[in-house]
Amino acid sequence: MSATFPVASLAFCLAISAHNLEEAVWLPAWSERAGRLHARVGAREFRFAVIVLTALAWGVAVSAYLGGRESVGAYLLAGYALAMLLNVVAPHLAATALMRSYAPGTATAVLLNLPACALLLRAALVDGYVRPDVFLYVGPACVVALLASIPLLFAIGRRLPV
Repeated sequence: MSATFPVASLAFCLAISAHNLEEAVWLPAWSERAGRLHARVGAREFRFAVIVLTALAWGVAVSAYLGGRESVGAYLLAGYALAMLLNVVAPHLAATALMRSYAPGTATAVLLNLPACALLLRAALVDGYVRPDVFLYVGPACVVALLASIPLLFAIGRRLPV
């Protein structure tokens, strides 16, 4: 087993943990003035969602590590990395450019997520953890599933007792 994929998985999890922490601190207040670029989101529901999504990343990384090459966990982790790679551009860079001011999460997206996601996807393909032909449909499906989970997580977070 090559050490590149496990190391890249750890780097990915650390990067998105830092990214989600930055967003958890600053994004709810920023969303109040973001206008059409980002729906308003309360701190409680947003923080609940990022905690769940961060835990999911770590759980999928453990599953990929234990499952090995071509495991469900490896495909889910690579799909998650694809989603976070796309997240660098939309919404972070796009929102920062359109608002002409800093959008929370942009620094960690560019400085941490971009290289960590690229490293993980490269390692997944080069080390044989995912097959390109399978990832062509699993990767986008993971992106869609993660995007679809966000409104549901916000709704659950709003209903949690304080």
